[in-house]
Amino acid sequence: MSVIYLDNNATTKVDPAVVEAIMPYLTEYYGNPSSMHTFGGQLAKAVRTAREQVAALLGADESEIVFTSCGTEGDNAAIRAALLAQPEKRHIITTQVEHPAVLNVCKQLETQGYSVTYLSVNRQGQLDLDELEASLTGNTALVTIMYANNETGTVFPIEQIGMRVKDKGAIFHVDAVQAVGKIPLNMKTSTIDMLTMSGHKIHAPKGIGALYVRRGVRFRPLLLGGHQERGRRAGTENVPGIVGLGKAAELEMLHLEEATKREKRLRDRLEQTLLAKIPECEVNGDITQRLPNTTNIGFKYIEGEAILLLLNKYGICASSGSACTSGSLEPSHVLRAMGLPYTTLHGSIRFSLCRYTTEAEIDRVIEVMPEIVERLRALSPFKNDEAGWLQAQEQTLAHR
Repeated sequence: MSVIYLDNNATTKVDPAVVEAIMPYLTEYYGNPSSMHTFGGQLAKAVRTAREQVAALLGADESEIVFTSCGTEGDNAAIRAALLAQPEKRHIITTQVEHPAVLNVCKQLETQGYSVTYLSVNRQGQLDLDELEASLTGNTALVTIMYANNETGTVFPIEQIGMRVKDKGAIFHVDAVQAVGKIPLNMKTSTIDMLTMSGHKIHAPKGIGALYVRRGVRFRPLLLGGHQERGRRAGTENVPGIVGLGKAAELEMLHLEEATKREKRLRDRLEQTLLAKIPECEVNGDITQRLPNTTNIGFKYIEGEAILLLLNKYGICASSGSACTSGSLEPSHVLRAMGLPYTTLHGSIRFSLCRYTTEAEIDRVIEVMPEIVERLRALSPFKNDEAGWLQAQEQTLAHR
């Protein structure tokens, strides 16, 4: 059975052209790019080319790109650098729907004497900019807000946020792991001070990412050691990963406009057909301001885990939330923050597409989903019994 992969917000297939670009640096060109000899020097040139490719995708200067191991490292490095640069300031602003790579850092910082404001979101997953404005003070060191939500695809008005942040003199960090390659970016005209991206979301390998640091922003490294990355990130460079990220960035620029239009069309057909064929389901999040490849649909009175298990039997990969929290049985913190009712909260599924997604794959999901939902609802004693479903969910949560 062939795999139908609609979990691209968790990770993506490595592009064959990226694999081809990487291979020589796993076999023939194995030197250290920091070495003085010519054999190592040619790797330094490859790293420089990749830096230029990533900078072009972000609309940045190549000197503003710091290679990292992943999005989590980038988020950690940016947050801690912003605080170290302003030791007199002890306030951070973020949102209730951030990735754990941001939320868990902020929670730890609270135990170290920092105060953190967690901005709320409405039913569409959008922020109240007045709440942000009221939260900004002269003591605010950092505002760290994602560009697009990994679970719902909701896109935040980043430049409007950035203008408010700049007016108060705080550093503005954006986790753009889900946005890079799906939304055109131009750091030269942006209010963003630091931006995180991750290779495995744009058809590069896992284990490589990048952090944009605007020229002039004070940056204290998270990792100390050698002189690599202009002293901003110590450690021998992951040359194969860096080369792969550079090639992936080049390909994203090439395919961006065409791929996003195609993904949106397929996404909309999947979403609209499922809503028409399956009763008592709804889209979670902002249906206008969102990523072109993402839909999160809540199916009432059934469990998302059960839906995923049955989809898996058909070789269909989807998700009930962030892959980084998949070990938890608790409902999504993002959907809870949006105020979704329990009738929908536990039965929400995310489908995320990529440029490799085909019409036939979407047709297959459309074919099997109504049957899966009908089968699970037939087994549920709480179909059309909202009070009974809520009581059962409360009892389940009480025993966890």
